Amino acid sequence: MNIPNLDELIMSALREDIGDGDHSTLACIPATYQGKAQMKAKADGIICGIEVGKRVFELVDANTRVTTLINDGDRVKKGDLIMIVEGASASILTAERTALNFMQRLSGIATQTNYMVAMLEGLHTRLLDTRKTTPNMRLLEKYAVKTGGGTNHRIGLYDMIMLKDNHIDFAGGIPQAIERTHEYLKAKGKDLKIEIEVRNMDELEEVMKVGGVHRIMLDNFSPDELKKAVVRIGGKYETEASGGITEATLRNYAESGVDFISVGALTHHIKSLDISLVSYN
Repeated sequence: MNIPNLDELIMSALREDIGDGDHSTLACIPATYQGKAQMKAKADGIICGIEVGKRVFELVDANTRVTTLINDGDRVKKGDLIMIVEGASASILTAERTALNFMQRLSGIATQTNYMVAMLEGLHTRLLDTRKTTPNMRLLEKYAVKTGGGTNHRIGLYDMIMLKDNHIDFAGGIPQAIERTHEYLKAKGKDLKIEIEVRNMDELEEVMKVGGVHRIMLDNFSPDELKKAVVRIGGKYETEASGGITEATLRNYAESGVDFISVGALTHHIKSLDISLVSYN
């Protein structure tokens, strides 16, 4: 895991939760009390965020000792032990919810991604995430997608050109959007891949005529239309399917031969994996 602003992100989450003090804990737990707690899975899934959870406890209290028993990407079953936390009881209680919030969400993303990747077994299609992420959590959520076996799309607006319908409409059409993009990249001295969205076969024909892109996103095509579009592109450009693709339709779309399928729900419509922290002597 390489998240440059991880400590800053965690500290922001802790400030949001603690405010001017964890008064429930301060009221009834003496600072001298020492304790132990076990983090356990309460459901089957793929674990993600071990280092994040560990770091939460350390940032609340540097004297807290965390022993991790599994790694990100490991499959767990209900009841499996994930980590042991030892130290000041008050510190463990204060850090508990923030650590669990991070780990439950990231593990939920990894679990769902892994489930959908398995649906593509035997096909060359790869599952992509999108920019539909929780603000300030993007790098972690995209890390969770990779942990679950998925593939990251662009990270943000800065590392790839994505010409979507609004860009094309505001530019005056597909030829104008592509031409201006190449002019811009040349003027700025940037080397970025260009992806363009098409909404129907007529727009696809325009792109095929103009060229100058790396990938074509086929948006809201039916499986039959997608198959025809992939054949028409003929491997000249990478292909990506997007728009309303669900668990129920994923395999059918992938059988078209498309290179990538992007699913926003991987990060914006996720059920967190149930994980708990329980004290013990």
